[in-house]
Amino acid sequence: MTTKATQYIARGVLLLTTCSLVLDAEAQCVMCKAVAEDSAAAGAVGRGINQGILYIMAVPYILLGVFGYLVVKKWKLVE
Repeated sequence: MTTKATQYIARGVLLLTTCSLVLDAEAQCVMCKAVAEDSAAAGAVGRGINQGILYIMAVPYILLGVFGYLVVKKWKLVE
């Protein structure tokens, strides 16, 4: 076996081992806890948390889209 093949196999085994040993995370950030407590008091459990998750999820995609647009625009100017 070549050293590159050995490295790929070792990385794959390490990745599988890491994925199989993931423990449940029971911690919450302070803001998530505050929103959950406030929404539970108001009777709308989870609505604020779901909106926050969607906001956090959308930001990287927006940044990636803007970056991709700028790269393509710059690339077309070079040609």
